[in-house]
Amino acid sequence: MQIELLAVGTNMPTWVEDGVKTYQRRLTQEVTFSVQEAVIKKRQKNQDSEQLKRLEGEKLLALAAKCDYVVALDVKGKSLSTEAMAEQLQSWQNSSYHRIGVMVGGAEGLSTACLKEADTKWSLSSLTFPHPLVRVIVAEQVYRAWTILKSHPYHKA
Repeated sequence: MQIELLAVGTNMPTWVEDGVKTYQRRLTQEVTFSVQEAVIKKRQKNQDSEQLKRLEGEKLLALAAKCDYVVALDVKGKSLSTEAMAEQLQSWQNSSYHRIGVMVGGAEGLSTACLKEADTKWSLSSLTFPHPLVRVIVAEQVYRAWTILKSHPYHKA
């Protein structure tokens, strides 16, 4: 099964790339993690934020179309514990889902279309995180959930 983070933006700082790669290397072929980037032209000075969010949403939905199940990260979404995420991962593994897409929007958030098309909505926290950091957080949480399922000592709850 493949978990794909569908994210707006490119050219992440080295620490983000390194952090994501750390968790990618630790996973096995049973569960993999990747980042698919929606390439958006640089924001113009007076560009309408709703128009930008709509454009980003179109790019994300094009990436999500290749996925069997889509999660939208949204502050109003369901908050999961790490154990609940492990249970969700197990459920996906037991289903016919091969590609899970996790959408994270740009600075303006996800478009209405993305939120509507998602199979479910999750909240990572009621805190606001910078989008580069979200990549590392999601990669780590996928790894942590997988280690719980494998009874690996990484998760010490």
